[in-house]
Amino acid sequence: MAFFNPFKKPDSNQTASQRAAITSSTVGAAPPNSELSALDFSNISQQGAIEVNEVTSGVGVVYEEAAVLYANGNDRDAEHLLTAVFDDPNATVGEGLWMMLLDLYRLTGQRERFDARVIDYARRFERSPPAWEDLSLQPEKRRPDAVALVNLPAALSSQAAQQLQQVGAIGRKNGSLRIDLGRVRSVDESGVQLMKQTLAQLAADRVKLTILNASRLVDLLAPSVKPGEANNRDHWMLMLEMLKYTGEATRFEDLAVDYAVTFEESPPSWESKVPTPGEQQAASEEAAHGRGEEEFCFDGELTGSSSETIRKLDEFAENRQTVVVDCGQLRRVDFVAAGTLFNALASLQAKGKTVHLQKVNAMVGALMRVMSIDQVALVTLRG
Repeated sequence: MAFFNPFKKPDSNQTASQRAAITSSTVGAAPPNSELSALDFSNISQQGAIEVNEVTSGVGVVYEEAAVLYANGNDRDAEHLLTAVFDDPNATVGEGLWMMLLDLYRLTGQRERFDARVIDYARRFERSPPAWEDLSLQPEKRRPDAVALVNLPAALSSQAAQQLQQVGAIGRKNGSLRIDLGRVRSVDESGVQLMKQTLAQLAADRVKLTILNASRLVDLLAPSVKPGEANNRDHWMLMLEMLKYTGEATRFEDLAVDYAVTFEESPPSWESKVPTPGEQQAASEEAAHGRGEEEFCFDGELTGSSSETIRKLDEFAENRQTVVVDCGQLRRVDFVAAGTLFNALASLQAKGKTVHLQKVNAMVGALMRVMSIDQVALVTLRG
């Protein structure tokens, strides 16, 4: 598999204005014979997707240059390059460049220029234009006092060792932690041992712990807990611990008596650890918004220093065949990060996984097309 080198940038000695002048003089001529002459977002038949086809207009160079300029933080040069084509009376501009310019105005907070252009867009394509939205505002950051939520994988086994180590690290760092067991479908002896060790370490580190959907693990452990048979002691202990988080005091006391008779030793004492209604609601809201369980999110800017974010995407995808990434709050991706992202997505594709980048703004979407990211992931533009 060929991987992209994110540190190899386009070699050009021309300024943006020179490129705009050259491009403006060639608009309407036959497009150059290159991959950029056929740039398009192939017919993605989903709401918010936009077909882009600049083949006949010969503005593939503008498409590429504007995308790279914006990626490198040169908003003004990208705007000048695009408007040079729009202001040329001989140019035929397709919807791809229209969406790039309109999104550039939204990304830079230029409401008046957006309103002026959007009228022409409606006349040109005879349909309702995109609505104004100020994308220049920074996305809302997570509250400093918000408690981290970790979803454990479907199989609690030796393969979950690395994730449970990270759970301990997160707990020690934040001082508090929520663990959701809602996705757990199976548990084996190794998983029981790892879970017990993780809980013991969190307690030793005095981490304030909340466990959600503990009943899922209780039900999985129940068949291996048989009164009178002194086997699977760790299963008994973990089940007793989980019952504290489900609030089933009577069931706990009955199991504790069976434990004392079976193993001839004192059982743990009862202590209710039921999550508060607020904690349960917060977890449900996060799941409903697709954060943590069903979707991964990119927001703000992905730059050369964002490799940790891209690494977390790879971890998120580990137990998923289809990976959905919400890019609704993603404002910019620079050239280096785009190369790193391409390599990560290519690796996921090689593993047979499908990654869907949703709600991508047109400026970032253009860079993804130029960098062939759309060849290793499904890219859907925002409306």
